[in-house]
Amino acid sequence: MRSESPAAPFRHSIRRSTLLHRPLDEVFAFFADAGNLERITPPELRFRILTPLPIEMRSGARIDYRLSLYGVPFRWRTEIALWEPPHRFVDVQRSGPYREWVHTHRFTAEGEGTRMEDEVHYVLPLGRLGLAGLPPVRRQLDRIFDFREARIRELLA
Repeated sequence: MRSESPAAPFRHSIRRSTLLHRPLDEVFAFFADAGNLERITPPELRFRILTPLPIEMRSGARIDYRLSLYGVPFRWRTEIALWEPPHRFVDVQRSGPYREWVHTHRFTAEGEGTRMEDEVHYVLPLGRLGLAGLPPVRRQLDRIFDFREARIRELLA
């Protein structure tokens, strides 16, 4: 029997699905270039990759970032926990603003295009107290993913 982590009752999810009119290998290659993260993040977050580029994307790769939210700067470190080109990769937060952050990226050929799916499971810090921050955090994450989708469509048009 699988036991849940102590954070499980406070876990939240975001799921997005986007059809891009580009071949699977091309779409995956875009995401395999960590430098593109800055290009698909809203400018008000002042997102910067601190790890020297180019980054060899593979299981175990760690990437350090600096960004700002509501004017408060912070650092974030993620690790590529799973790397399965050209179909899937998973990044997990190793240090940063969330108690837990797991982002699964899936890519599937669909007709002449590619279905890109994002699934994020996250837990806010502070347990029950963190729940008070859930609505504004969710609005911000929705805004980030809306921007990201529009920007990806623009860049891969």
